[in-house]
Amino acid sequence: MAFSHKLSPLQSIHYPAITPRKGQNNLTQTQKIDMEIQFQWKPRVLCLHGFRTSAEILRKQIQRWPEPVLRKLDLVFIDAPFPARGRSGIESLFDPPYYEWFQSSKGFTEYYNFDECLAYLEVYMMKHGPFDGLLGFSQGAILSAAFPRMQSEGTALTRVPMIKFLILISGAMFGGIKFGVPKQAANAYSSPIKLPSLHIIGEKDFLKEPGIALLESFQDPFVIYHPNGHVVPRLDDKGEETMLRFVEKIEKLQLQEG
Repeated sequence: MAFSHKLSPLQSIHYPAITPRKGQNNLTQTQKIDMEIQFQWKPRVLCLHGFRTSAEILRKQIQRWPEPVLRKLDLVFIDAPFPARGRSGIESLFDPPYYEWFQSSKGFTEYYNFDECLAYLEVYMMKHGPFDGLLGFSQGAILSAAFPRMQSEGTALTRVPMIKFLILISGAMFGGIKFGVPKQAANAYSSPIKLPSLHIIGEKDFLKEPGIALLESFQDPFVIYHPNGHVVPRLDDKGEETMLRFVEKIEKLQLQEG
Protein backbone atom coordinates (compact mmCIF):
# COMPACT_ATOMS: atom_id res chain seq x y z
CA MET A 1 0.00 0.00 0.00
CA ALA A 2 1.57 3.30 -1.10
CA PHE A 3 0.69 6.59 0.55
CA SER A 4 1.39 10.22 -0.27
CA HIS A 5 3.97 10.47 2.52
CA LYS A 6 5.64 8.14 4.96
CA LEU A 7 4.04 7.20 8.24
CA SER A 8 4.68 10.10 10.59
CA PRO A 9 6.93 9.59 13.61
CA LEU A 10 5.23 8.66 16.84
CA GLN A 11 4.44 11.81 18.84
CA SER A 12 3.27 11.35 22.41
CA ILE A 13 2.67 13.36 25.56
CA HIS A 14 4.04 11.50 28.58
CA TYR A 15 3.85 12.43 32.26
CA PRO A 16 5.63 10.68 35.15
CA ALA A 17 3.79 7.98 37.06
CA ILE A 18 2.30 8.85 40.46
CA THR A 19 3.76 7.04 43.45
CA PRO A 20 1.28 5.67 46.04
CA ARG A 21 1.27 7.53 49.34
CA LYS A 22 2.21 6.09 52.71
CA GLY A 23 -0.50 4.10 54.44
CA GLN A 24 -1.75 2.54 51.21
CA ASN A 25 -0.26 -0.88 51.86
CA ASN A 26 -3.16 -2.15 54.01
CA LEU A 27 -5.62 -2.44 51.16
CA THR A 28 -7.83 -5.21 49.87
CA GLN A 29 -6.80 -6.98 46.67
CA THR A 30 -9.57 -5.22 44.72
CA GLN A 31 -8.39 -1.83 45.99
CA LYS A 32 -4.81 -2.66 45.06
CA ILE A 33 -5.87 -3.62 41.54
CA ASP A 34 -7.93 -0.44 41.29
CA MET A 35 -4.97 1.65 42.43
CA GLU A 36 -2.62 -0.14 40.08
CA ILE A 37 -4.80 0.86 37.15
CA GLN A 38 -5.18 4.36 38.55
CA PHE A 39 -1.46 4.87 38.98
CA GLN A 40 -0.02 2.90 36.08
CA TRP A 41 -2.56 2.24 33.32
CA LYS A 42 -3.39 5.09 30.96
CA PRO A 43 -5.81 4.89 28.04
CA ARG A 44 -3.76 5.00 24.85
CA VAL A 45 -5.40 7.46 22.48
CA LEU A 46 -4.70 7.98 18.78
CA CYS A 47 -5.34 11.65 17.95
CA LEU A 48 -6.59 12.68 14.49
CA HIS A 49 -6.14 16.34 13.59
CA GLY A 50 -8.45 18.58 11.58
CA PHE A 51 -8.65 19.39 7.87
CA ARG A 52 -5.41 20.85 6.51
CA THR A 53 -3.66 20.99 9.87
CA SER A 54 -1.19 18.48 11.34
CA ALA A 55 -0.31 16.19 14.24
CA GLU A 56 2.05 18.83 15.63
CA ILE A 57 -0.64 21.53 15.54
CA LEU A 58 -3.15 19.35 17.37
CA ARG A 59 -0.49 18.37 19.91
CA LYS A 60 0.19 22.05 20.67
CA GLN A 61 -3.54 22.72 21.06
CA ILE A 62 -4.17 19.74 23.34
CA GLN A 63 -1.17 20.61 25.52
CA ARG A 64 -3.12 23.64 26.76
CA TRP A 65 -5.51 21.32 28.59
CA PRO A 66 -5.13 21.04 32.38
CA GLU A 67 -2.26 18.87 33.57
CA PRO A 68 -4.56 16.59 35.67
CA VAL A 69 -6.29 15.61 32.41
CA LEU A 70 -3.09 15.14 30.41
CA ARG A 71 -1.60 12.97 33.15
CA LYS A 72 -4.47 10.53 32.70
CA LEU A 73 -4.02 9.95 28.97
CA ASP A 74 -1.31 8.53 26.73
CA LEU A 75 -1.82 10.67 23.63
CA VAL A 76 -0.30 9.76 20.27
CA PHE A 77 -0.55 12.15 17.30
CA ILE A 78 -0.44 11.18 13.63
CA ASP A 79 -0.34 13.22 10.41
CA ALA A 80 -3.03 12.47 7.82
CA PRO A 81 -1.88 10.64 4.67
CA PHE A 82 -2.38 13.43 2.13
CA PRO A 83 -0.58 16.80 1.94
CA ALA A 84 -3.06 19.67 1.84
CA ARG A 85 -4.39 20.29 -1.66
CA GLY A 86 -5.27 23.91 -0.99
CA ARG A 87 -4.86 26.73 1.49
CA SER A 88 -5.21 26.03 5.19
CA GLY A 89 -7.47 28.12 7.40
CA ILE A 90 -4.83 28.30 10.11
CA GLU A 91 -1.86 29.57 8.06
CA SER A 92 -1.70 32.79 10.10
CA LEU A 93 -1.54 30.82 13.35
CA PHE A 94 0.57 27.72 12.68
CA ASP A 95 3.41 26.89 10.32
CA PRO A 96 3.14 24.17 7.64
CA PRO A 97 3.17 21.40 6.63
CA TYR A 98 -0.57 20.74 6.57
CA TYR A 99 -2.39 17.48 5.81
CA GLU A 100 -5.90 16.16 5.10
CA TRP A 101 -7.44 12.73 5.70
CA PHE A 102 -9.39 12.48 2.45
CA GLN A 103 -10.94 14.72 -0.18
CA SER A 104 -14.54 15.51 -1.07
CA SER A 105 -16.59 17.28 -3.71
CA LYS A 106 -17.50 20.91 -3.12
CA GLY A 107 -20.88 19.99 -1.65
CA PHE A 108 -19.45 17.16 0.49
CA THR A 109 -21.61 14.65 -1.39
CA GLU A 110 -18.77 12.53 -2.80
CA TYR A 111 -15.51 11.42 -1.19
CA TYR A 112 -12.14 10.53 -2.68
CA ASN A 113 -9.22 8.49 -1.31
CA PHE A 114 -11.35 7.31 1.59
CA ASP A 115 -10.20 3.69 1.24
CA GLU A 116 -6.59 4.87 1.23
CA CYS A 117 -7.22 6.84 4.42
CA LEU A 118 -8.69 3.80 6.19
CA ALA A 119 -5.79 1.59 5.09
CA TYR A 120 -3.22 4.17 6.17
CA LEU A 121 -4.70 4.38 9.67
CA GLU A 122 -4.92 0.62 10.01
CA VAL A 123 -1.26 0.18 9.07
CA TYR A 124 -0.26 2.86 11.58
CA MET A 125 -2.34 1.28 14.35
CA MET A 126 -0.89 -2.15 13.65
CA LYS A 127 2.65 -0.76 13.79
CA HIS A 128 2.28 1.53 16.82
CA GLY A 129 -0.71 0.09 18.70
CA PRO A 130 -2.65 -1.17 20.38
CA PHE A 131 -4.81 1.90 20.97
CA ASP A 132 -7.74 2.06 23.37
CA GLY A 133 -9.57 5.01 21.87
CA LEU A 134 -9.60 7.82 19.34
CA LEU A 135 -9.56 11.59 19.75
CA GLY A 136 -10.49 13.67 16.74
CA PHE A 137 -10.93 17.33 15.84
CA SER A 138 -13.12 18.50 12.93
CA GLN A 139 -12.39 16.23 9.93
CA GLY A 140 -10.56 13.91 12.34
CA ALA A 141 -13.63 13.84 14.60
CA ILE A 142 -16.02 13.12 11.72
CA LEU A 143 -13.81 10.21 10.72
CA SER A 144 -13.40 8.96 14.31
CA ALA A 145 -17.14 9.01 15.01
CA ALA A 146 -17.79 6.62 12.13
CA PHE A 147 -15.15 4.06 13.10
CA PRO A 148 -16.96 2.06 15.82
CA ARG A 149 -19.73 0.85 13.50
CA MET A 150 -17.43 0.50 10.49
CA GLN A 151 -15.12 -1.63 12.60
CA SER A 152 -17.90 -3.82 14.00
CA GLU A 153 -19.29 -4.34 10.48
CA GLY A 154 -15.88 -5.19 9.04
CA THR A 155 -15.53 -2.22 6.66
CA ALA A 156 -12.57 -0.64 8.48
CA LEU A 157 -9.83 -1.43 11.04
CA THR A 158 -10.46 -5.17 10.90
CA ARG A 159 -6.89 -6.11 11.87
CA VAL A 160 -6.64 -4.08 15.09
CA PRO A 161 -8.42 -4.31 18.48
CA MET A 162 -11.87 -2.78 18.84
CA ILE A 163 -12.05 0.90 19.68
CA LYS A 164 -13.25 1.35 23.26
CA PHE A 165 -14.06 5.08 23.44
CA LEU A 166 -14.11 8.36 21.52
CA ILE A 167 -13.27 11.99 22.30
CA LEU A 168 -14.80 14.19 19.57
CA ILE A 169 -14.04 17.92 19.24
CA SER A 170 -16.17 19.85 16.73
CA GLY A 171 -17.56 16.58 15.43
CA ALA A 172 -20.37 15.73 13.01
CA MET A 173 -21.63 12.66 11.21
CA PHE A 174 -21.40 11.48 7.65
CA GLY A 175 -24.89 11.77 6.23
CA GLY A 176 -25.92 14.36 8.79
CA ILE A 177 -27.01 17.95 8.27
CA LYS A 178 -24.01 18.93 6.11
CA PHE A 179 -22.39 15.81 4.65
CA GLY A 180 -22.88 12.88 2.30
CA VAL A 181 -21.87 9.33 3.18
CA PRO A 182 -18.89 7.28 1.97
CA LYS A 183 -20.05 3.77 1.09
CA GLN A 184 -17.88 2.28 3.85
CA ALA A 185 -19.77 4.36 6.44
CA ALA A 186 -23.27 3.77 5.05
CA ASN A 187 -24.43 2.10 8.29
CA ALA A 188 -22.23 4.04 10.72
CA TYR A 189 -25.24 5.42 12.61
CA SER A 190 -27.88 2.78 11.93
CA SER A 191 -28.27 2.11 15.67
CA PRO A 192 -27.06 3.76 18.90
CA ILE A 193 -23.31 3.51 19.49
CA LYS A 194 -22.83 2.14 22.98
CA LEU A 195 -19.15 2.78 23.65
CA PRO A 196 -18.26 5.77 25.90
CA SER A 197 -17.99 9.07 24.07
CA LEU A 198 -17.14 12.64 25.03
CA HIS A 199 -18.20 15.48 22.74
CA ILE A 200 -16.76 19.02 22.87
CA ILE A 201 -19.04 21.55 21.16
CA GLY A 202 -18.49 25.28 20.58
CA GLU A 203 -21.37 27.71 20.89
CA LYS A 204 -20.06 29.69 17.88
CA ASP A 205 -18.84 26.70 15.89
CA PHE A 206 -20.28 26.32 12.37
CA LEU A 207 -20.52 22.60 13.26
CA LYS A 208 -22.49 23.24 16.45
CA GLU A 209 -25.81 21.93 15.11
CA PRO A 210 -24.26 18.87 13.39
CA GLY A 211 -22.34 18.23 16.62
CA ILE A 212 -25.54 18.30 18.66
CA ALA A 213 -27.24 16.01 16.13
CA LEU A 214 -24.33 13.58 16.47
CA LEU A 215 -25.12 13.18 20.19
CA GLU A 216 -28.30 11.30 19.30
CA SER A 217 -26.22 8.50 17.77
CA PHE A 218 -24.42 7.73 21.04
CA GLN A 219 -25.70 6.16 24.23
CA ASP A 220 -25.20 8.34 27.33
CA PRO A 221 -22.63 10.72 25.81
CA PHE A 222 -20.57 13.10 27.95
CA VAL A 223 -20.72 16.68 26.64
CA ILE A 224 -18.56 19.77 27.17
CA TYR A 225 -19.81 23.07 25.77
CA HIS A 226 -17.49 26.04 25.32
CA PRO A 227 -18.22 29.63 24.23
CA ASN A 228 -15.89 29.73 21.22
CA GLY A 229 -15.97 28.69 17.57
CA HIS A 230 -14.30 25.96 15.51
CA VAL A 231 -11.28 25.44 17.75
CA VAL A 232 -9.72 23.02 20.18
CA PRO A 233 -10.69 24.90 23.34
CA ARG A 234 -8.97 25.27 26.64
CA LEU A 235 -10.91 23.46 29.37
CA ASP A 236 -12.40 25.53 32.18
CA ASP A 237 -13.04 24.04 35.62
CA LYS A 238 -16.36 22.52 34.58
CA GLY A 239 -14.86 21.09 31.39
CA GLU A 240 -11.94 19.63 33.33
CA GLU A 241 -14.34 17.99 35.80
CA THR A 242 -16.37 16.46 32.95
CA MET A 243 -13.25 15.19 31.22
CA LEU A 244 -11.92 13.60 34.42
CA ARG A 245 -15.28 11.89 35.04
CA PHE A 246 -15.14 10.52 31.51
CA VAL A 247 -11.63 9.15 32.00
CA GLU A 248 -12.72 7.65 35.33
CA LYS A 249 -15.48 5.79 33.48
CA ILE A 250 -12.92 4.40 31.03
CA GLU A 251 -10.68 3.32 33.92
CA LYS A 252 -13.58 1.50 35.60
CA LEU A 253 -14.40 -0.31 32.37
CA GLN A 254 -10.76 -1.37 32.12
CA LEU A 255 -10.93 -2.67 35.69
CA GLN A 256 -14.06 -4.71 34.88
CA GLU A 257 -12.35 -6.22 31.85
CA GLY A 258 -9.47 -7.29 34.10
